[in-house]
Amino acid sequence: MAPSSQMRWQLADDPTGQGELFDQVYEREPGRGEFRGLEFLHVRARRIINEVPKASRMPFRYTINAYRGCSHACSYCLRGDTPVLMADGTTRPIEDLRVGDEIYGTKNQRLVPTTVEAHWSTVKPATEVRLDDGRSLVASADHRFLTDTGWTHVCDLQPAVKAVTLGTASTAGWELVVVESVRPLGVEIPMYDITTGTGDFIANGVVSHNCFARPTHEYLNLDAGRDFETKIVVKLNAVERLRAELDPRRWRGDHIAMGTNTDPYQRCEGKYHLTEGIIEVLSGARNPFSILTKSTLILRDIDLLREASQRTEVGINFSIGTLDEEVWKLSEAGTPHPARRVEAVAKLNEAGVRCGVLVAPILPGLSDRPDQIEEVVKACADAGATSISGITLHLRRGVREQFMPWLEEKRPDLVGQYQRLYPRSYAPKAEQNRVSGMIREAAERHGGRRVSPAATRQVTPAEPDPDPERSSQPQPEQLGLSF
Repeated sequence: MAPSSQMRWQLADDPTGQGELFDQVYEREPGRGEFRGLEFLHVRARRIINEVPKASRMPFRYTINAYRGCSHACSYCLRGDTPVLMADGTTRPIEDLRVGDEIYGTKNQRLVPTTVEAHWSTVKPATEVRLDDGRSLVASADHRFLTDTGWTHVCDLQPAVKAVTLGTASTAGWELVVVESVRPLGVEIPMYDITTGTGDFIANGVVSHNCFARPTHEYLNLDAGRDFETKIVVKLNAVERLRAELDPRRWRGDHIAMGTNTDPYQRCEGKYHLTEGIIEVLSGARNPFSILTKSTLILRDIDLLREASQRTEVGINFSIGTLDEEVWKLSEAGTPHPARRVEAVAKLNEAGVRCGVLVAPILPGLSDRPDQIEEVVKACADAGATSISGITLHLRRGVREQFMPWLEEKRPDLVGQYQRLYPRSYAPKAEQNRVSGMIREAAERHGGRRVSPAATRQVTPAEPDPDPERSSQPQPEQLGLSF
């Protein structure tokens, strides 16, 4: 990206974006020490308080995000000569694909045409996966292929695992081929990945997962590959902009939510302390705010949060969907262990900082058994959670297309149940009420801690909210899953 380029950011709920939010990058700082390999792009934000589009279902109107980019993102990628199945039946090396090309993806175990929406390269250590029919694929360790047990990372593949392959490129049904060996090659090489409309593609005959989050970085005029991993946009003037925007002549003191797009306590917060400064300003202005995080780095600011809590409404929430080890690994691969998050909840509440838990999303047939809900609610109640909220899974457009194929591979026995529960985006009221009843009863058994009335239902913008506290401490909707 040229230094004179300007950068924008597109809100996830707003496909039209908000126009240009940043002045040009005026400084690039290479990471050193623990940040070696990263590059920080220093920008000056034109505004720091962002208004959520009115069409959004989010139960808050204003947000702050001090950082963009993710230094720990997954890197699904393949060697450049890997043949990809085109929509006309031919193949083309992945390095030669271009945005707009028509290729094959899958849906309901059938080949369907899809479009290449993004294409990028990165450099990663290479691993060779050899199949017993003579084929081989070279990929990064965190690339994922479809196997008989679901999407599996290359680093988790073992000999005898069965990969899903097209065999003769039939448009119906799959064949399985046995993994013969998995061997790190000991070298870093250029690798390539794409984003498709289906979320997958056919790599040398094997069904291959692709990344769908990285293209958002392109809206910043950055590359969706290596840039996404290594170039972190830092709004250096976030704190001073916030002071200006909180001018009481223009700002009426609305609640501000943090952690709605990027975690305010991601790793680079340890270097820049922007979230720390933002909390200081909000506290000084007595402006209510909330933070949603999965990072225990928040404990660094525990004294600051305690002071803010004495001046204004402060709400901290950790997302802890389940304590079931198997379900956690299945549905939230890569997230911090839920037990560590429970410990952080306890420490915050012991310090006098109100911290609740969002048990979400609750997955029918996977994490909704009474004993599972009892376990997570008891742990959170014992940790002193000030609220225990639950959200039953909802499958909106974009999520459904990723979730259902994942379910078909991981738990085909549940597909019929989900088809009955989700003819629309939201589970039936009866299912939501069943889950809300279990959470409420479990919370009462373990100390009678308050359960947010908004916790176990999906609130729409047109729906009146019976909980007056929610205006000052809004609960987020459903967080993302890792399939």
